[in-house]
Amino acid sequence: MPPKGKAKPAAPAAAAAAPAVQVEDLFSALHRHIQAFEYKQAAKVADQVLEAVPGDEDALRCKVVALIKADAIDRALLSIPADTTKGLQDLGFYKAYCLYRQNKLHEALECLEAQEKNSMHLQLESQILYRLGRMDVCLESYEKLRKFKIDSLDLKTNIIAALISAGRASELRDAYNFACSLIEKKQYSDAEQMLLSARRIGQETLMEDDFMDDEIENELAPIAVQLAYVQQLQGHPEEALQVYSDIVNKVADASSIAVATNNLIALKGTKEVSDSLRKLDQLVKKDDTKRHFQLANGLEFKLFARQKEAIYSNRVLLLLQASKLDQAQELVYFLSSTFPECISPVLLQAAVFVRGKNILKAEEVLGQFADRLPEKAQHALLARAQIAAAAGHAKLAAESLARIPGIQHMPATVATIVALRERAGDLVGAAAALDSAVEWWRNAMTEEGGGAATALAVLTHEAASYKLGHGREEEAARLYEELFTSQGGGDEALAGLVKTVARTDTGKAEAYEKRLRPLPGLKGIDVESLEKTSGAKLVDGTAVPRGTKAVEEAAGGGAVKDRSRKKKRKRKPRYPKGFDPANPEVHLSPKRKDKRHQVRGSQGAVVREKNDATAVAGVNPTGGSGAKPGHGGASAGKGGASAASSEPARTSGKGRKKSRS
Repeated sequence: MPPKGKAKPAAPAAAAAAPAVQVEDLFSALHRHIQAFEYKQAAKVADQVLEAVPGDEDALRCKVVALIKADAIDRALLSIPADTTKGLQDLGFYKAYCLYRQNKLHEALECLEAQEKNSMHLQLESQILYRLGRMDVCLESYEKLRKFKIDSLDLKTNIIAALISAGRASELRDAYNFACSLIEKKQYSDAEQMLLSARRIGQETLMEDDFMDDEIENELAPIAVQLAYVQQLQGHPEEALQVYSDIVNKVADASSIAVATNNLIALKGTKEVSDSLRKLDQLVKKDDTKRHFQLANGLEFKLFARQKEAIYSNRVLLLLQASKLDQAQELVYFLSSTFPECISPVLLQAAVFVRGKNILKAEEVLGQFADRLPEKAQHALLARAQIAAAAGHAKLAAESLARIPGIQHMPATVATIVALRERAGDLVGAAAALDSAVEWWRNAMTEEGGGAATALAVLTHEAASYKLGHGREEEAARLYEELFTSQGGGDEALAGLVKTVARTDTGKAEAYEKRLRPLPGLKGIDVESLEKTSGAKLVDGTAVPRGTKAVEEAAGGGAVKDRSRKKKRKRKPRYPKGFDPANPEVHLSPKRKDKRHQVRGSQGAVVREKNDATAVAGVNPTGGSGAKPGHGGASAGKGGASAASSEPARTSGKGRKKSRS
């Protein structure tokens, strides 16, 4: 800011000269401090100006901006007057910015709404909306910026350059909100190009300011994390994994480390659960006095609500994987109370109840969320349907599916509802589900064209088949007739119509039957003569089913043989050696060798007397730890050989052991 002089009263001239020179010197000093990025000193000089000239608007603006750039947000907010409508409209913008920095997002948005819209206001508004997770409105703010004839890329460039030149490179994540909005719209390639441009501009600007390489990497870490996330969404997990690991190990920015850690854990999934849980424990801290959780390192004010929710949610999932049910239940209760309008906490709460075998409670919390927030109820109702179906609560599962507006009339959903109704014994409800779906697709025919016609034909055929199978022939015939005449159901619909009408009106069935196309290859067959025949003759190699009589006797009056049964070959019995089957009473047993004089044991073993208690080699003679005589010494294990020991002689037959002298 250039030096500035202040106009003072003309009389007395000598007395007025001194204050004017003093104020001009103070503004010169203020300008020097701002150029040197000495914002704390600049704020002190601004106070001196305000002491000399109370209420000076320029000095007040300089003080507020200097305090903001010095990260003294609380002091800056206190310095802003309550009424900013009289000549101090720009201070209203700074007040909104201070509230935004204090994470008072709703108050900041209200403050901006009272201000005149310009590019700066719209940029701050988009940042606030992004943090609130209101992506649709955030995109509208960026669309409004185009009215100021600012190209999107130039806009991004200007924001980044302004933040870096102002010494606020740590807030680069707020500058790439437009790229984040493109990610929300699934325009990943455009978002990647926007982020690459932002990184290039940031590197050039910081290099001009003589930043070291590691300092540049630390300042641009938010952009690096977002680029890795885009790569992850585009199906390049290996590249993203490497970037996340580098940021966790090298970068000092707490918010970038937190986001990279969370995404790294999400990529690993169920691998290394203990290590992932240990990393998240460094981010999530429990306050035992207040009985709630909070993020460490000031992350509560640095991360967006969606990012905080993701970190807490991933920790619940890891606790469930580690079977730490009590800790998971405690954290998920805090999560659901902190983010009451988000679907993830209630799904996790239901998962904890299911793990604890409290199925009814899981169904209850999901139903309560669906009743409270119908516009976000789809995932809750799907989860409740799955849990109820697995628990055998078929009626509740069917009711849950029937409440989902987006899919309740889709053919696959209708088929599931009908199956669940049948399982619950509610045949009337199953038929009603089919009728409701058919009626819905009839009404949708004018809006959706060919797709609706296909779905209507499928559902009409299924409804007719279902009613025919449950004795409701008239309704089935009406549906088949509609399918054939109005929807072009073809031969399949006509065949169903003939089969259905034949039960109630044979004349009408015959009339429709004549409209069936003849099957190819059946022109030369006389159906009446075919009916008078006794059936087809068996061909060699074919089998007659068990339990049925032969339709035709073979020559000689015998029944047709079942050739499918193979005759078992009789095997010649095997007899013992020397056995004569013609004379079985004469049987000579082979002579058994007498092994009583054989001595077993290791080579050189000596026969001991029966009463010799120390016959086994290596056994303590006192009986302290040795084996019993006659048991062959210490065993080498189950089924193993005994360790080098002699054994008393024994008979080879089944008699008792004997010792021989």
